[in-house]
Amino acid sequence: MKYPLRVLRHAAAALALLACGLQGASAQTAPDTPQRQDLPALKQVAEQFLKTQTSGLPGSITIDVDPVDSRLSLAACVEPQAFMPNGARLWGKTTIGIKCVAPSPWTIYVRANVQVISDYLVAAVPLAQGQTIGAADVTRVRGDLSSLPNGIITNESQAVGRVAAMSVRAGTPLRMDTLRNQRVVQQGQPVRVISNGPGFQISTEARALTNASEGQMAQARTAAGQVVSGIAKAGGILEINY
Repeated sequence: MKYPLRVLRHAAAALALLACGLQGASAQTAPDTPQRQDLPALKQVAEQFLKTQTSGLPGSITIDVDPVDSRLSLAACVEPQAFMPNGARLWGKTTIGIKCVAPSPWTIYVRANVQVISDYLVAAVPLAQGQTIGAADVTRVRGDLSSLPNGIITNESQAVGRVAAMSVRAGTPLRMDTLRNQRVVQQGQPVRVISNGPGFQISTEARALTNASEGQMAQARTAAGQVVSGIAKAGGILEINY
C-alpha cells in the first residue's frame, strides 16, 4: 500500500524523536564510570621518593623499583604519597609504601632494590679491645654498602681517635657500634670543675665518681663533699653551664 508523502514524513519524524528519547534515558540511567589509577605513575612516585631519600648518601646509587601489580584496580588519586614502612631499610632490598588520602583512601606496597657503591673503612690490622684507633689502623675499600650491616663507617674522621669497643680482625668493616669515644674522665681521677654563668666562671677541684667520654655527663665530688654533674671535656675537665 502506498502512503502519501506527508504521512511518511510524519512517521520518520516520530521515529527520530523516539530514538532521541531512548538515548537520553539511557544516558541518564547509566552510572558514571569511576576513573582508575595509572599504575605506572605509582612506580614513578616510588622512584622519585627513593631518589630524594638517598640524595645524601655517599657513592654511586642505583634504584630499581618493581612494577606495580597490574591486577590492582585502584581509584584515581589526587596526590599519591610514598613512605618508608616501619622497619624498612633505605638501601638494599626494601619495600616502599604508597598511600592515597583523597578521594578514595588506599595503600599499596612495592618492592625495590637500592644499590649504594661507595668507599668504606675496614681494619687494616687486628684491633684489640680498648685500643685507640690511629690513621694507620684503617684502610679504605670500595663495595656495595647495601650488602653490609647498618652503621658502616665511611670517613676516617669517624674512626681515628676513637677506641675499639671489641676485638676486630683485619679486613673487618668498621661500624659505629664497634667503636666508642675515648674516655677523658676516669673514675677516681682528680678533675677540675668549671662552672660558667652570665658574667662569671668558677673553678674548683674535685674527684671523678664515674667514667665518661668527651661530651658525656660525668659526676664528681668536691672537697666540700658536694656531688656535681657536668659535661666531660679533654684534660679531665667537667663543665657546668648555667
